[in-house]
Amino acid sequence: MISILFSPIKIGDLKLQNRFVRSATYEAMAKETGEITNDLITMYQRLAKADIGLIISGYMFIHPKGKAMKLQVGIHNDDMMPGLKNLVDNVHSNGGKIAFQIVHAGMQSYKEILGMPPKGPSAGIRSPITLKKSKEMNEDEINESIQAFPNAVERAIQVGVDVIQLHAAHGYLINQFLSPCFNRRTDKWGGSDENNFRFFKEVIIKTKKTLPKEIPLIVKLNVNDFKEEGITPTLATKYTKWLVELGIDGLEISCGSPHYATYNMCRGRVPLEEYLQFLPSWQKPLAKLMFKKMIGKFGFDKPYNVDAAKAIKPALNSTPLMVVGGIRTLKEMENILDNNYADMISMSRPFIKEPFLVKNLREGKINKTSCESCNRCLAAVACHIPVKCYVNSFPTEK
Repeated sequence: MISILFSPIKIGDLKLQNRFVRSATYEAMAKETGEITNDLITMYQRLAKADIGLIISGYMFIHPKGKAMKLQVGIHNDDMMPGLKNLVDNVHSNGGKIAFQIVHAGMQSYKEILGMPPKGPSAGIRSPITLKKSKEMNEDEINESIQAFPNAVERAIQVGVDVIQLHAAHGYLINQFLSPCFNRRTDKWGGSDENNFRFFKEVIIKTKKTLPKEIPLIVKLNVNDFKEEGITPTLATKYTKWLVELGIDGLEISCGSPHYATYNMCRGRVPLEEYLQFLPSWQKPLAKLMFKKMIGKFGFDKPYNVDAAKAIKPALNSTPLMVVGGIRTLKEMENILDNNYADMISMSRPFIKEPFLVKNLREGKINKTSCESCNRCLAAVACHIPVKCYVNSFPTEK
């Protein structure tokens, strides 16, 4: 009997060959302008040959003021389109289907990248990474940020993308508006669950007007910010009901954020020495103190977003649910789907180490991923080093 993992599923009108999703993974391989490189094309060609049901791109910034990282792919202007089309064409010619994950970083960015202090829903929120406080967006900036999403979607449509994913997780701008922890406004954009949801609602309405019916719209949503007054599974379930009413075609759930809850998001080893290696000398003492407090506190022995999936699944009705986070064995994957906790298995770090993981599972060559969650891959991209598995060695220079 064929495992449910290898059975087809539809997201909207799009049929996928199996239940596996390559979750969005920052590659640190784009040009500083945001343009696609040959190295990126090569990586996605390999993933496209690997029988993964849906490949979700690394997050693409939609606006110059919404860029999160130095070597992040851009979809913010038309100059990006030739490279993006090349990416999509190469995925399709090698048998894959690709979603573009699009994002505005909001306050979770760097002055050095933006040329200005990052802005979000509210002022005065200090980043534990940069130690700088956020600035508050005004009404014009909010509306400009909302419109940047459908503008980016229009470019994605023109280059032939299969799916759009709106990034509403991991502490970026949509997550910032949704979270009472980050959104301290008292105008129409904050102060209640309905007002906190307003920014995202406007993004979805404008995006759906732009998208043709054959291109599904999916969302990545935080189910837990791991911050006082942040999003919890209860609030995420409430938001999920509203997302279903707005007509989304699929939901992927995650947790945490790079600046505010890093190892809640990607549990496992805290790669302290790797992080310190490329930091300026003046930053090292404080970084060492911060990361040493985390060591030994973020191990896991089971998938860590499944309990939240169980709570959220009933709110989705028939809308497919994807769950990511610590899923490592065939038994865990099948248990999640067999018990209807979710409909699809999403993974990031395992596909960094084993792009052909799905094929090897299907052919019975393995029954679990060999990813050790050492998190050296995360340390690498934080240091602007291309993503790959560095479990056996870590670069000594960029």
